[in-house]
Amino acid sequence: MSPSAVEIQARTLAGYADASRLRQVQDRDWVLDRVTGTPETLIDLGSGIGQLLATALERFPSLRLAVGLERSEHRIAEATERLAPYGSRAVLHTADLTAPEQLPYRAQVITQTSVLHWLYPDEDRTFAWAAAHLAPGGRFLLTTYHPARDAHGLGGEDELVREALTALGTPAADVPALLAAHGILPIATRTRTVDDLHTVLAPHLRVAGHAERDAVVTVDSAAQYEHFHAATFGDYYARVLPAERRADFYRAVGAAAWRRQNAHGHVSHMPVRLWELTAHEEFVSGTGNRPSRT
Repeated sequence: MSPSAVEIQARTLAGYADASRLRQVQDRDWVLDRVTGTPETLIDLGSGIGQLLATALERFPSLRLAVGLERSEHRIAEATERLAPYGSRAVLHTADLTAPEQLPYRAQVITQTSVLHWLYPDEDRTFAWAAAHLAPGGRFLLTTYHPARDAHGLGGEDELVREALTALGTPAADVPALLAAHGILPIATRTRTVDDLHTVLAPHLRVAGHAERDAVVTVDSAAQYEHFHAATFGDYYARVLPAERRADFYRAVGAAAWRRQNAHGHVSHMPVRLWELTAHEEFVSGTGNRPSRT
């Protein structure tokens, strides 16, 4: 049996430009609104298809260099095409953020939007890297999502996955064990609490300020969420099922999302925090950065 279009999308993480409109566009603008002054170098950790880099290059003419670090070859290929008009101002590196190599950059701004949970339990390596690559007075602007979790550590997207697997015949009570048997850690567990993150980042960075908002996801159809899940989570969850049932899984996730949309007026909502982090040093005047407005 040939794989469905959504299965192919999940394997390549394709279609993220459309999927990101449900969640990531808000993060991108929110983060870049916090950038002050005239930064010359910006680094985006987990740069995906290059949307934040392109937006930053348009918004900040002072940027001489916008650097992206990304693991997915498919996303780097799409980002390369998107950033081509900016020539040498944009540079992409293939990188595993759980073990990033040192690079010859010192940035006034480092960003990371909705990526940190994928780095669990090695986030401290990313924090150490960011501290080492910040210019004096620079800012690391980080967003983290914090869904409520149950006794099994499931929450947020995990709940939709549980509904989908239940619809396909797995008793809801057996879902945590099924995920564990396939080495799948719930996203809500991967997303540390705010207090836990304070503990992990404290040896490397200090919190200069923060802002919070409620991230709400709404959809126009089950199919829209089906594609969102495939583009965002790939086959992370789908691999608990045999290949011949994975198309059914994606459809079941979309159906679960659509039921929630009709019942509640949204698919999900959860707190998201924007952290303004600095290296353990005093603020340096004239760097295009200043203490937080919050």
